[in-house]
Amino acid sequence: MGMVIFSISVLSLLVRLAVSCDDTNFIYNGFKKTDLHFDGIAEVSPNGLLRMTNTTKNQQGHAFHRVPLRFKNNFDGSPCSFSTSFVFAIVSQYTDVSAHGFALVFSPTEERSGALPSQYLGLFNPANNGNASNHVLAVEFDTIFNIEFGDIDNNHVGIDVNGLRSVAAAPASYYAGDVGTFKNLSLFSGEPIQVWVEYNNEDMKLNVTISPVNVAKPSMPLLSSAINLSAIMYEAMYVGFSSSSGSVITSHYVLGWSFRINGQAPALSLSNLPLLPQRNKRKTTTSLKIGLSLAGVVFALGTLSGIGFLVSRKMRFKEVVEDWEIDYMTHRFSYKDLYKATRGFREEELLGVGGFGRVYKGKLPTSNIEVAVKRVSHNSQQAMREFVAEIMSIGRLRHRNLVQLLGYCRRKGEFLLVYEFLPNGSLDKLLFAEQWPTRVDWNQRFQIIKGVASGLFYLHEEWEQVVVHRDIKASNVLLDSEMNGKLGDFGLSRLYDHGSDPNTTTHIVGTMGYIAPELTSTGRATTHTDVFAFGVFVLEVACGRRPIEHGASTDSLNLIDWVRTCWRRGVLAETRDPKLGTDFVMQELELVLKIGLICSHPSPAARPSMRQVVQYLHGDLPLPKLSIAETGSLMST
Repeated sequence: MGMVIFSISVLSLLVRLAVSCDDTNFIYNGFKKTDLHFDGIAEVSPNGLLRMTNTTKNQQGHAFHRVPLRFKNNFDGSPCSFSTSFVFAIVSQYTDVSAHGFALVFSPTEERSGALPSQYLGLFNPANNGNASNHVLAVEFDTIFNIEFGDIDNNHVGIDVNGLRSVAAAPASYYAGDVGTFKNLSLFSGEPIQVWVEYNNEDMKLNVTISPVNVAKPSMPLLSSAINLSAIMYEAMYVGFSSSSGSVITSHYVLGWSFRINGQAPALSLSNLPLLPQRNKRKTTTSLKIGLSLAGVVFALGTLSGIGFLVSRKMRFKEVVEDWEIDYMTHRFSYKDLYKATRGFREEELLGVGGFGRVYKGKLPTSNIEVAVKRVSHNSQQAMREFVAEIMSIGRLRHRNLVQLLGYCRRKGEFLLVYEFLPNGSLDKLLFAEQWPTRVDWNQRFQIIKGVASGLFYLHEEWEQVVVHRDIKASNVLLDSEMNGKLGDFGLSRLYDHGSDPNTTTHIVGTMGYIAPELTSTGRATTHTDVFAFGVFVLEVACGRRPIEHGASTDSLNLIDWVRTCWRRGVLAETRDPKLGTDFVMQELELVLKIGLICSHPSPAARPSMRQVVQYLHGDLPLPKLSIAETGSLMST
């Protein structure tokens, strides 16, 4: 009988061992002698700081524990309990604004291939964000308010599953037991913050707790979310950190890190953690400047001889602010700053002149960030109010292929829009430049076309509302330092809700040659009319010809008809820009030309959606077979 009991006990022990998770743990009190896998711009500084990002803009960094860990039981595949603790710091150039944040990540791979920086935190991209096939769990520390991801504010902690729309989020704060409330905590204060992330496989609860590094672990977590990790985690997963930078210079640091599966993570030795670099006095933005300006005015008013000068100066920079603009104040620049940035709107800073205003290059005096400032005159009060509301809605758009609207300013009958500055200017100036160094090669053109298509797809389908641009053309596509194309100038755009009918008619706007034929009869701008203009744009980029070539022969006057005629004759490739020479990929060229013809079809119903166009360009969807009957004739419509 004793032998039977002994045998059962041994068998029970073996079963428990087979079911239990590995007792894996590690601790890094600084990262001088650690074997991490780095990707992007992440690195370890000489004193042992893990620096995820540096002063390089729009980049990403990854640092993963080099060995994958087993997160599931051998016997039944259930998720393991785990616990981790780390100390981080986000140091921004400014006290009241930061670049994008960073995240603790559980990933199937140690490299996030295809991920993007900025709002995507080096984790995802527009194509895979939210896909269940990602198998990614992350705890984000986000310092930018991205409405496209449903962010609650610009200083929050969130739990992310396979995408950046958090399943649980809360403003950054920690529970103070002595007063029984949560105290606010700035993620980008530049001071070290300690984090505890714990998962219990019995109740399937993921808890996230934070506090300043000099405060003991709070008794109540900031976030507590029920998550079944069985469908998310593979048996073996990498764990580490991901971070990304944007347009504001910000550094993300990890000072120490401990981790344990099936137990409590070892306590960090806080006194032995590496020190953060000595910080220069960080700059502030509007609030401090206004305070200093007012102090200067009070002081100067004490001097009678300065009154006349101050009054005239005040009138020069006087702005218009009304009650209804309060909702948009976070986007507002002072006129004085914009005046200084553009050196008084000197002609030497003029970038271009259009029907919608004059655009000047500027450098913001506080941050030294280069911007483009557009000046628009307006006299109608109601029209101004509607315009501000619409522009500010568009100002919430976030996509790598859209020119970012940074803010605005109002002064008397004048309206100023502030955009990110793109050093390579507009695409049309390079397409039609005479000198060779300014020309755009085929690879660049193909990438620009794909970029603009991705931006339009975002406007039409991915944002919270449908945005119809209404003025797509080469001169409204701007190029950054790496020749990435960004669609800009949203002054004519219209917004409406998904699933609704844009049944309002307006006067016809746009540029001759890009206007869809149905627009002249209905006056209704839709996504179909945008697709038509995109088709013309595509042909313009591939052929190096304007939509209407003044001075050309009758049979080649209209770009669409000329390309269509060449296609019917079987000489489609001859329509390519002669400046390309032989430096192009025939398969890509024919794909682009055919997409241009399909998109510029005279019938709106025959045109593809921008989702389909993106799939055509990336080879994810076969291009429909063209026929003479389908392509029709623009001149006959």
